[in-house]
Amino acid sequence: MTTTNEDILTPLTSPIPLTPKCHHYSSISQVPKHLHKYFHQRYSLFSLYDSNIHLTNDAWFGVTPEPVAIQLSNDISPSSPQNSVLIDLFGGVGNNSISFALSPHPQKWSRIILIEKDISTLACAQHNASIYRVYDQITFVHGDCLDYLWRLKTDPERLLHPDLRVNMSSTTLFVSPPWGGVDYAKDEIFDLSKMEPYNLEVLHEACKPMEHALYLPRTSDLRQLAKLVVSGKQKMDVVQYCMEGASKALVAYVPAEGGYHHDDEEEEEEGEGEGYYEDSVEYQE
Repeated sequence: MTTTNEDILTPLTSPIPLTPKCHHYSSISQVPKHLHKYFHQRYSLFSLYDSNIHLTNDAWFGVTPEPVAIQLSNDISPSSPQNSVLIDLFGGVGNNSISFALSPHPQKWSRIILIEKDISTLACAQHNASIYRVYDQITFVHGDCLDYLWRLKTDPERLLHPDLRVNMSSTTLFVSPPWGGVDYAKDEIFDLSKMEPYNLEVLHEACKPMEHALYLPRTSDLRQLAKLVVSGKQKMDVVQYCMEGASKALVAYVPAEGGYHHDDEEEEEEGEGEGYYEDSVEYQE
């Protein structure tokens, strides 16, 4: 079977022009009513918002607050020079990849790949990365991240551009999927099997055997997360990221198959027994 250029997933080689769906709102009067709450929090989302940061209307719901993104970039760092590729699977408007690129951690990522399937959202990501002066440190890909992972595991030499071929044993995935709207906040315990459009099982199956960090609702069911690792053989950190005493999200650090990376030196907390260790990180603005 012959592979054509159209069959090969390639990175972008130049910025995408901003589309009519890309907005920079400068006053509340311009903002759709359902986004007022998020607009009031704009400086916690992007400290450089007034420098012409752009978002799509849908992106406001999924932006990681910048202080949390910064803390994440410190916590998710290369374990060695050989383990130094970071792939941001649901890249959104770029805030997480920007923080990874700006991380002061002494061990830098040699490559950061951002994947986003919505063209307007991706245009915002490129634009925002330029504002933070890290555009050249990020490889931008227009495509479906699960399709990318399938290509990577199936036949990367035939299905991926050379710049997108990575060694899975030296790659960490950051996974911040859609949570299925804002209704997740109504659940005391969020059922990750009902997350849309990709539930926990689908995401984990796509990401393994690589190490991956799952950015999830703060009320996510820990019992479902614990089932992702083999009890007695692997350990997974589950961390709540907080601002001013309120949890913003939960991150599950899932080890690569056959290994454990995040905070290797920590011992499993006595009494957990389900293969995970729960902690929290507080950020005060």
